[in-house]
Amino acid sequence: MRWPADRLCTSLSHHYHYHYHYQYRSLLRACARGAFLEEGQKLHAAVLKNGVADTPDSFIHNALLHMYAACGCTSSAGRLFDQIPCTHRDTVDWTTLMRCYGRQGLPRHALFVFRAMRVEGVRPDEVTLLCLFNACSRLGEVVVGAQGHLCMIKTGLPFSVTARNAAMDMYVKCGLMCDARRVFEEMSERTVVSWTVILSGALKWEGLENGIRIFDEMPERNEVACTVMIAGYLERGFPKEASVLIGTMLSSSCSMLNHVTLCSILSACSLSGDLTVGGWVHAYVMKTVGNDLHLMVGTGLVDMYAKCGRINTASQVFERMAYRNVVTWNAMLSGLAMHGRGKDVLSLFPRMVSEAQPDDITFVSILSACSHSGLLDQGFRYFRDLGPVYGIEPKVEHYACIVDLFGRAGRLEDALALVREMPIPPNEVVLGSLLASCSLHGKLQLGEHLLQELIQIDPCNADYHVLLSNMYTLAGRRDNADFLRQVLKKRGIRKVPGISSIHVNAQVHQFTSGDKSHPRTQEIYSMLDVMIQRLRLAGYVPNTASQTFSVSDSQINDADEQEEKEQALFSHSEKLAISFGLISTKPGMTLHIFKNLRICQDCHASIKLISSIYNREIIIRDRFRFHSFKQGSCSCSDYW
Repeated sequence: MRWPADRLCTSLSHHYHYHYHYQYRSLLRACARGAFLEEGQKLHAAVLKNGVADTPDSFIHNALLHMYAACGCTSSAGRLFDQIPCTHRDTVDWTTLMRCYGRQGLPRHALFVFRAMRVEGVRPDEVTLLCLFNACSRLGEVVVGAQGHLCMIKTGLPFSVTARNAAMDMYVKCGLMCDARRVFEEMSERTVVSWTVILSGALKWEGLENGIRIFDEMPERNEVACTVMIAGYLERGFPKEASVLIGTMLSSSCSMLNHVTLCSILSACSLSGDLTVGGWVHAYVMKTVGNDLHLMVGTGLVDMYAKCGRINTASQVFERMAYRNVVTWNAMLSGLAMHGRGKDVLSLFPRMVSEAQPDDITFVSILSACSHSGLLDQGFRYFRDLGPVYGIEPKVEHYACIVDLFGRAGRLEDALALVREMPIPPNEVVLGSLLASCSLHGKLQLGEHLLQELIQIDPCNADYHVLLSNMYTLAGRRDNADFLRQVLKKRGIRKVPGISSIHVNAQVHQFTSGDKSHPRTQEIYSMLDVMIQRLRLAGYVPNTASQTFSVSDSQINDADEQEEKEQALFSHSEKLAISFGLISTKPGMTLHIFKNLRICQDCHASIKLISSIYNREIIIRDRFRFHSFKQGSCSCSDYW
């Protein structure tokens, strides 16, 4: 039962003159149960003042540790733990510190505590290993997690359903479905949580078909299981099936969808770009609660609309929210940054400061917005003020943004100097951003050097090799370009294929370059031929400069090679998606396309013309940002 603060304070003053340990411990336990940090700190002060903790056999430190851990004060909990004599630290103390770190988003610290615990020879219990499994799930530390699983078996600890579920979840998060299924099959008792864990793993690692099979086999389904299945449908482009399942949930015992379910659905819509279900969620929320939006749901709507290309609608939802926290502000700023509206981000930021405390994620959005909008001076000023003005230590993500900012602006020497002066080692994002800038500005020598560094960090990433290969081609060094591609081929590393998706009539249609698998392929390519003819009449010239082939010059002549290059450009995935959109929607309708890679220069130039020729707004979300093509121009102003 929660102990009211006023009653606790009265008891505190009444017990100040007692020096019996159990009285302090009892009060500290009450603070821990109710997470009364302020009262617990007062008790701590009384303990220090009266010298109670100085007694050698006192267990006051243990009680203080549990109180601070329950209140989420990791630094105080860590200090109290260190003050407990080794002979007085039991399994509960070690586990309490582990759980505290885990709950406060510090799973790596929890693993350090577990390793130290084993070195000290302290025997873990079931709760300890539950904390370990949870930490390993978040970090992807399957080796340590498997050791904990083995430890539980060897020591004969009770392997309850809860523990098995946690172990199974750890294997699922680490991608080891064979081990997860082995734990699942060995369970004599399975709860709906057990089934939901294996369902989420099957959807993520084994595909939709296996996920549906498990969902159909579930003896009992709750709201969480249904939400996982709905998200699975949405992320794989099956909004109709997701809508049917949502309807089933509403017609069952769940008369209303709670905010956790709604947020999960909105998150899946954000990833898939599906506005059909996302819009339905918005309508459902307005019908059930009106303008009294739950904070998480409102934030989810802002994020969903921004990532589905409806930044103005996202802004409307944002402005109507009665209360906004830092996560809401970050969603809005990030959305504006993705849409290339850097000036809007900078004008909105002062309002945020008056309403919420900006964090490190806030400045990633601000610096990204400046980078994509060419706001060099403003971006560098915010980066410079991170520590002195806002008290935020720059992280590698901030350095990646500022390096990208300098690189896009052509100031590669400044970008390189910043990389070399970083107080933390640059990661592949930082160096990859600099390599992309080298490709943009033709700095081949620096690009060669950066590739060597990137290979050391991530040898299996094909994007870096392709970037440098294209740079070689543009510089007329075809042999070097072919050599790089041969290196990839020998290592068995393949370039990620470009995939463009378009939503038409509540269905997702996906295309790859040169794709001929769609049922309406003949119509699509007929429209593509007409579209290319109209583009040429409008002055379009295919940009084949960086279009390379793995064939030697002796195999085909220059004219044939040029034609093959042009044909390859014409059948890029986004052009096929646009062709399908033109034959499948009414004239004048906006086309929304989502691509997994950065849009190429040829497609960018041609789509500007297509938007004018067909009088269509075409919104494309590529790997990094949105491009809104309208009447022959793009929202990015050709700066992306």
